[in-house]
Amino acid sequence: MRVVFAGTPAVALPSLRALLDSSRHDVVAVVTRPDRPAGRGRKVAHSPVRTLAEERGVEVLTPQKPRDPDFLARLTEIAPDCCPVVAYGALLPRAALDIPRHGWVNLHFSLLPAWRGAAPVQRALLAGDDVTGASVFQIEEALDSGPVYGTLTEPVGPHDTAGDLLARLADAGSQLLVAVLDGIADGSLRARPQPAEGVSIAPKLDVADVRIDWSAPAYRVDRLVRAAAPAPGAWTTFRGHRIKIGPVRPVTVTETTAVAAAVAAGKGDGGTGAAGGDSAAPLGVEDLASGQIAVGGHGRIAVGTGGGVVLLDEVRPEGRPTMAADAWARGARIAAGERFT
Repeated sequence: MRVVFAGTPAVALPSLRALLDSSRHDVVAVVTRPDRPAGRGRKVAHSPVRTLAEERGVEVLTPQKPRDPDFLARLTEIAPDCCPVVAYGALLPRAALDIPRHGWVNLHFSLLPAWRGAAPVQRALLAGDDVTGASVFQIEEALDSGPVYGTLTEPVGPHDTAGDLLARLADAGSQLLVAVLDGIADGSLRARPQPAEGVSIAPKLDVADVRIDWSAPAYRVDRLVRAAAPAPGAWTTFRGHRIKIGPVRPVTVTETTAVAAAVAAGKGDGGTGAAGGDSAAPLGVEDLASGQIAVGGHGRIAVGTGGGVVLLDEVRPEGRPTMAADAWARGARIAAGERFT
């Protein structure tokens, strides 16, 4: 088939590469979001999809909005059979949906109807799902509600971040997308309506959503940190300044004694929950209040939560690079009873 691929970020690249390498489909153009400032220098940059398309000599369309008359006219001239979509980043109007003979099909990173919306992988991690997956469905005007052509499943590992899981789904999903287009082309595949039950919504995570609530239990703090990695990054405040946290590791019941011993051993060489001074009394990790920090030996930095304790691995203080949590704690010289807030 003649296809026009729509996508923008790096997560769309495996699918674009798979289609460019397919012998059954011809990528005649790519639709991507307009160039925008990126990085610390805020220099205007092409999207990853545009960069790959131009490297492969494919026409690139960058409408400000998909309803722009010039874009719709060009798409009509190209006359694609189908338009596959992966993370394009804009809603498609009916005028665009009606142009390709087989419509637009979207690779979505959840098992629909679960987690419809912009952040399905992050929301699955926040919810503690054991299994997620990807779906290819026919795009309709309603949000992620169209009939589904095919799915795949992917287990969620105990240490998976959103970035880890999304990378695996993007790779596996690229093959699912190609297989669906093959089936559409030869008429062997029909989409099935999504069930009415099991619908959940996955709105985008913004900065306010990923502030750590230390009164939550340890497992929920861990889920939030993993769901927010690599972006936007879970955060808290210390001495009035923002600090990003991650990854963390909840301490199991069997580990509590060992961690408490390490915290006690750390007294005087960087601190305990009363870091940095021999006059402070040792603090058992089971006694840590929500957000309270205990610095122990062997690089262990424990933080109390509303249920259990987490160990910190890395932090990123405001205006500084990411560093090991114990290096940060040594430099901060944490006083007795200090907390993240």
